[in-house]
Amino acid sequence: MLFGGALGLASIFAGLVSARFNAPLLLVFLGIGMLAGEDGPGGIVFSDFGMAYLIGSIALATILFAGGLETKRAMLRAAFWPAAVMATAGVALTSGIVAVAAVELFGVPWINGLAIGAALAPTDAAAVNLLLSRAQVALPKRVTALLEVESGLNDPMSVFLMVALVQVMVSPARLDAGGIVLLLAEEIVGGAVLGLAGGYALLALLRRLSAEAPIFPVLAFSAVMMLFGLAQKLGASGFLAVYLMGVVVGTHPYRDRDRLEQFYEAFAWMAQIALFLMLGLLVTPHDLVPAAPAILAMSAVLILIARPAATFACLLPFGFTLRETSFASWVGLRGAVPIFLTIIPVLRGAPHGEQLFGVAFGIVVASLVVQGWTIRHAAALLGFGRRAGSPVEEPTPCPIP
Repeated sequence: MLFGGALGLASIFAGLVSARFNAPLLLVFLGIGMLAGEDGPGGIVFSDFGMAYLIGSIALATILFAGGLETKRAMLRAAFWPAAVMATAGVALTSGIVAVAAVELFGVPWINGLAIGAALAPTDAAAVNLLLSRAQVALPKRVTALLEVESGLNDPMSVFLMVALVQVMVSPARLDAGGIVLLLAEEIVGGAVLGLAGGYALLALLRRLSAEAPIFPVLAFSAVMMLFGLAQKLGASGFLAVYLMGVVVGTHPYRDRDRLEQFYEAFAWMAQIALFLMLGLLVTPHDLVPAAPAILAMSAVLILIARPAATFACLLPFGFTLRETSFASWVGLRGAVPIFLTIIPVLRGAPHGEQLFGVAFGIVVASLVVQGWTIRHAAALLGFGRRAGSPVEEPTPCPIP
């Protein structure tokens, strides 16, 4: 308890200091976890992937529900369909391009390359929301809505791909074309149905239950954990279910709404800190050194080729400008989800499972450093100014249409 509290305080104070240098806050949390780990001065040896999966599930369920609470009707109207295409076709296209690079750079079989692609395809809701809010960029509303809704919706597709690929790695004969279609339906359709049903059930309780106000955040947290566990137990996407539950609750009025949202905003912060500290502890940095050149090359492929190709292909039919699409392609921030997903093959005993984990970790760090540190510069280059009230002068608009 002493050490955990000290790590939490260190993360918060380091985050406050890092804000002066525009450092990505989630990268700070990862760094403190690594310093506390076996290769750092802390010397803590933590290699329990089962415990990491449990902690990660609880943290991500909390973060996604909080993200759903913050998703307003106007955001859904502005960007639901382009975000949905990005979260499905965009994820598949990104996975395929990254898989080609993984096979060439690491010399792994195609199935392993596809698994790396599936893990790295989703953007991270916590990273996107946090860094956009700290960047204070005056973006068009539909671009902000697109980035935030996409990051909440794209996890199920990646989970589906990862689960299917791990199943093929472990037992190739047990998954045919019909099984793949069924798995996709269970993940996405099942998660959507459970999420909407659970959201309206929780909303009815929040409106009708006669209880003291502090009970409602506890009620919501219990409902989130129950829904996530039920969805996972039934083979559906718990990530999509809790996000949609949050969207339903967040877009309807009920008693003590402000208090519940404030609680979850704070609780989501605690979940992010715990999750990134834990992932920092779990990785062994010296194991990544031999693969560093390949990891950097893979990061370049993801940031400069795969994400832009998927973004331009998916947004072309929706009338986004070149500036808007370019910015959306640059803010494809990776965070905890890719690292978390690569825990699945480790737990299932898939070949090279720990290699997948290390590669994902290294590329997430590169994404946070390169993209997270340059959001303001990218926005200025593309002609997006600062929000009203910012002490920084507006940049000269770029002539790109």
